[in-house]
Amino acid sequence: MLSLRPRLAALPRETRDTLFLLAVIAWVLLLQAGQLPVWCSALALALLLGRGWLALRQRALPHWSWRIALLGLALAATWLDYRTLLGQQPGVALVTLLLALKTLELRARRDAFVIFFLGFFVLLTRFFHSQSLPTALGIVVALLGLIAALVNAQLPLGRPPLLQSLRLAGRMMLLGTPLMLMLLLLLFPRLAPLWGLPADALGGRSGLSERMQVGQVARLALDSSLAFRVRFEGPPPAQDKLYFRGPVLSRFDGIEWLPAPLGAAAAGTVLRVEGEPVRYQVTLEPSQQHWLFVLEATAQTPVLPGYQPYVNAELQWFTERPLNELVRYEARSHIRFSYGLEATPGALQPMLALPAGYNPRTLALARQLRQEIEPASAAGRDAGAALVARALELLRQGGYRYTLEPGIYGRDSADEFWFDRRAGFCEHIAASFVILMRAAGLPARIVTGYQGGEHNPVDGYWSVRQSDAHAWAEVWLQGQGWTQVDPTAAVLPERIEGPQRLQPAAGLLADALIRVSPGLAVQLRQFWEAVNQRWNHWVLDYSQARQLDLLGRLGLPASGTDDLARLLSGLLAALSLAGAVWALRQGRGRDPWLDLLQLARHRLRQAGYPVTAQATPRQLARLLQADAASARRWPALQQWLLELERQRYDPASTRQLAELRRQARQLDWPPPSRPSVLR
Repeated sequence: MLSLRPRLAALPRETRDTLFLLAVIAWVLLLQAGQLPVWCSALALALLLGRGWLALRQRALPHWSWRIALLGLALAATWLDYRTLLGQQPGVALVTLLLALKTLELRARRDAFVIFFLGFFVLLTRFFHSQSLPTALGIVVALLGLIAALVNAQLPLGRPPLLQSLRLAGRMMLLGTPLMLMLLLLLFPRLAPLWGLPADALGGRSGLSERMQVGQVARLALDSSLAFRVRFEGPPPAQDKLYFRGPVLSRFDGIEWLPAPLGAAAAGTVLRVEGEPVRYQVTLEPSQQHWLFVLEATAQTPVLPGYQPYVNAELQWFTERPLNELVRYEARSHIRFSYGLEATPGALQPMLALPAGYNPRTLALARQLRQEIEPASAAGRDAGAALVARALELLRQGGYRYTLEPGIYGRDSADEFWFDRRAGFCEHIAASFVILMRAAGLPARIVTGYQGGEHNPVDGYWSVRQSDAHAWAEVWLQGQGWTQVDPTAAVLPERIEGPQRLQPAAGLLADALIRVSPGLAVQLRQFWEAVNQRWNHWVLDYSQARQLDLLGRLGLPASGTDDLARLLSGLLAALSLAGAVWALRQGRGRDPWLDLLQLARHRLRQAGYPVTAQATPRQLARLLQADAASARRWPALQQWLLELERQRYDPASTRQLAELRRQARQLDWPPPSRPSVLR
C-alpha cells in the first residue's frame, strides 16, 4: 500500500482519473456479476482491464473498426445466449457490455458524462434481481463513486485530490438525503416497481411443493435460508405447538403425494375453536406460491393488505395471486380446536385409497395391527385411537431413526421404511405412517408445512427456516374428527419438543467462527436478521396504505394516488419557485471568485490604475509593483491578489474563499483618485 500511493501520485491526472472511473465501473459491474452469464462478466472485465492498460501505458485508444467489431461480438454473444436482444435479461447483459465498450472511446469530458449516466442506469438495473439490504449498501457505495467521478470531472484545472471529490460527493448525498426521504416516504406514490418484479422474488420459493416424493423435504434440511419470521403478541406457544400449516396431500399414486382434486367432496369443513387465540404477525419471504403459513388452526381471515386470503376445506389458507414480494400479515390461531366431526363416509373414502400392487408388507402389517386391536374394539374402546397408539408405539420401540441420509428408497418406500431401513426424514416417516393407517382402514392424509423456529433475542422475532420444513399426518377419529399425529415425534421427540435439528456440516468460515467462539456465529446471524427485518419493515414493506396513514397523521389527508400526485406537484412547484427566487437574488451565473476579482478591478480602477476589463489577479499585482511607492505601501494587497489567483487554479473549499472575502474587507486599498460613480 505504501509503495502504491507514490505511484498513483506520480501518474498524470488524466490517467489517474481514468483508472478511478474504471474502478467505479468495475464495482458497478461486480454488483451484476451473479445475474449475468459468465461470458458476459468475463468480456466486460477484459474490456475494463484493456482500457486500464491503455491508460497506464498512455497508448492511443483502439481504432473505430475495433470498437465496431467488439460491438458485433457483444450483440452476437447476447443473441446466441438468449436468442433475442429484447427483454429484461438480455437487455441488462447488453447494456452492461455497452458500458464497458464505451470506456474504449473515453476522450473528452462529454464521453465521461455519457459513461457516468450510463453507469447510473446500469446501477438501477440491479434492482431487477434484488432489493435486499446488501444490494442497497453496494449500490450506495457505487453511487458515491459515480458522483465523486462526476464531481472530479467538473474540476478541470489543477490536480484536485480524489479524496476532495469523495468528500464533496458524500456531502452532496447527505444534503440530498432529507429531500429524498421526504419525497419517497410522503409524496412519491408507492407503485409497483417501474421495472417489474425483482428476480430474487421470482427466484424465491416456499421450500415446499404441492407434490411430495420421499426424500424431497429432506433436501430442505440443508437449506438454512429464511422462510418467514414471526412476532407473537404476548407469550408464544410451546415449541411442540408451533405447526405452521401448508399444503395438504391426500392423493397417492404409489410414487407421489398430491393434493385433493378441485371439486372433490369436502371431508369435513366445520372448524370449532376453544380458548383465547394466539395473535401474531408473519413476515413471509417471496415464494411464487399462493400459500399463507399460519398456526393450526386459524378460524379468522389473516389480515394481508392488498390481498384477499381464503381457506379451502382442508384448513389451508391461500391468496388470489402468487406472493412474488415480501409480505406481512397478521393472524389469530387457536391451539385447541376440533375439525371434521361431521365428515361423511363418502367424503372420507378418498382418504383410504391406496394404489394396487404397492407396499404388500405394509398392508400385511396393517392387517396384523388391526387384529391386535380387535379386543380393545370389542370392549367398546375407539379402535382408531388404539390403532394410532399401537403404530406410534412401534415407532418408539422398533429401533427407528431420524436421519437425513437414509439411502435411496425404491418403489415400495413404506415397506423399506417399516422393515428394511428403519430410518428416514420426516416425510419418510409421515408417508409410511399414513399408508399404514389407510391400509388398516383409518382415513389419513399428509400435511406439510414448518414446525418450530428459532427465537431471536435481538428483536424478539422467531425465525422459521427452510430447514424447519416438516411433514406430519392427520387421521380421522370417530368423535374427534381430523386429529394431528406427528409420527416423527415418536422417533425423535427432541425434533418437535426442542430446538434440535439435523444440521449439515458447517462451511469453512462458519467452522472457524465456531472454533473461536461457539456462540459468535449464532449471535452474528441473529443480529443480521434483526437488521434485515428492520430493512424489510421500513423499506420493502412500506406500502401505499402506510404512506397514506403517515400523511394523515401529519395533517395532509390523502385518499389515493391522485391526492399524492397533487401534493407532489404542489411541492415541486413550490420548490421550483423558491429556487427561481434564490437564483434571481443571487444573480445568474455568479461566481464567488469572480466577485472578488471584480471587486479588486473596481477598487484599483477607482484609484487611477489602468485596469482592463480582462485583467487577471497577477496583472493587477504587477500594476502595483510597477510603482515603487505602491509596491512599498500595499504589499499585503499584492499578496492577497496572488493568493486569489492561486485559489482559482487550485480549487479551494468554500471556507477558504470566505477567508479571502473577509481579508478583502480588512485590506488597506489605494484611495480613490476621483469620486466614485458607483453607489
